[in-house]
Amino acid sequence: MATPCRLMLILLAAVAAAASHPAHEFCAAAGEGGAGSCGGGDGTRILIKGGTVVNAHRAEEVDVYIEDGVVVAVRPNIPVGEDNVKVIDATGKYVMPGGIDPHTHLEMEFMGTVTIDDFFSGHAAALAGGTTMHIDFVIPVNGNLTAGIESYKHKAEKSAMDYGFHMAITKWNYEVSREMEVMVKEHGINSFKFFMAYKGSLMVTDDLLLQGLQKCKSLGALAMVHAENGDAVAEGQQRMIDLGITGPEGHALSRPPVLEGEATSRAIRLAKFVNTPLYVVHVMSIDAMEEIARAKREGQRVIGEPVVSGLVLDDSWLWDPDFATASKYVMSPPIREAGHGKALQAALSSGILQLVGTDHCTFNSTQKAFGSDDFRKIPNGVNGIEERMHIIWDTMVETGKITVTDYVRVTSTECAKIFNIYPRKGAILEGSDADIIILNPKRSFVMGTHTHHSRSNTNVYEGRKGKGLIEVTISRGRVVWEDGNLNVVPGSGRYIRTPPFGYLFDGIEKSDAIYRAGLRAPVVRSKAAA
Repeated sequence: MATPCRLMLILLAAVAAAASHPAHEFCAAAGEGGAGSCGGGDGTRILIKGGTVVNAHRAEEVDVYIEDGVVVAVRPNIPVGEDNVKVIDATGKYVMPGGIDPHTHLEMEFMGTVTIDDFFSGHAAALAGGTTMHIDFVIPVNGNLTAGIESYKHKAEKSAMDYGFHMAITKWNYEVSREMEVMVKEHGINSFKFFMAYKGSLMVTDDLLLQGLQKCKSLGALAMVHAENGDAVAEGQQRMIDLGITGPEGHALSRPPVLEGEATSRAIRLAKFVNTPLYVVHVMSIDAMEEIARAKREGQRVIGEPVVSGLVLDDSWLWDPDFATASKYVMSPPIREAGHGKALQAALSSGILQLVGTDHCTFNSTQKAFGSDDFRKIPNGVNGIEERMHIIWDTMVETGKITVTDYVRVTSTECAKIFNIYPRKGAILEGSDADIIILNPKRSFVMGTHTHHSRSNTNVYEGRKGKGLIEVTISRGRVVWEDGNLNVVPGSGRYIRTPPFGYLFDGIEKSDAIYRAGLRAPVVRSKAAA
């Protein structure tokens, strides 16, 4: 039986959380694809003691009490009130919000095949690596958004953690415009992706992109772009084939950084013309990063998302004489030559780039072999959903490039804020979902196919070692990863709606008004005498 003291603590914490965070911020996702309660937990009570709790705004030595999937209390010296509370000793360790991966492709039909990780294996890998939520890209069915979302809802029935959706736009007409509004208002999607590459399949032209940007602005939805010049890439690919370059190295040679930089610049300028925020996915080059930096210096609202592979790998692997080895590094935009990764790391540490994704889009060696005679047929994509949290800690925190609070910001909090689900996600605060990791900075990790939970038989981080091991992952109040053991159940995941008009839209209407007021037009002119 609960003690009066403990019941009072829970009540006060719940009241405080409700007062500081409106109910819709915590409960908007209840229903689709998972539990109908706010926390969605199974009644488990957990007390994390002795650790350093890290949020994006501060780190402090406090305890964390969790009940029914929700953080109930965050304060020093919380007593153990009952025998059925699971106590986790986090002494000497960091207690942080679970990671949120903004960029994944699970069970996606692409280039004549389907990515090898689905919503169960991908989630198992994510949870083992400390990621407790991701946002996947819905690909329309023959351009139809409604058919696309229904397909992905079915795919996600086997989910094992919380997830959200972006929606890709692959063509434009009145029906697509109407469906975008339905996606926002009825399906909880607040972001739409436009491919400036993949000519002949996913690519949109500038006039369609412009119409899409305008529609996103009116809906309060964030426009996202895959920024490469698709026309020039197609020309570059043919150039390589004409030169007899058919192997994986031809992939990188056919789509150099200048084409990523050009498309990034073009998308930024079109977004400025419309006056709407822009999110550039998988920033892979100095060229693209510098365009984002320039725009931000001018006050434009542009989000730059590097991915793990672009931060820590270089393109030398694409020249490996073994096709199986070289082909597993094929992704778009390509992994760049040495030097780009370090520059992107510096941009991440300085705030030019704001958050880290993975573009987890895995294909096994058999699928990659589809392009053994023609690099254009190699399915594009690499892994990362399980490795991201560890690699960013080792590469950025252990080297002093960012602080522990920055780590939380770039792996979790900033994503939650951009997609308007903070502080329900991306924080350890009273009332937040209990998505938490415990990282031991003294322990080390080794990555590879022998330990990962992906279904792929390849791993672009094979043999990579580093410091900082995630020992515990808690997903909505359930311990799903502990002591190297994974405990996940298909169908236990939950769809998280992302409301429109996030913080990036604050003040847009004011700048529009200033623009209109400054036009000094129309000019009233007298008609010339006949």
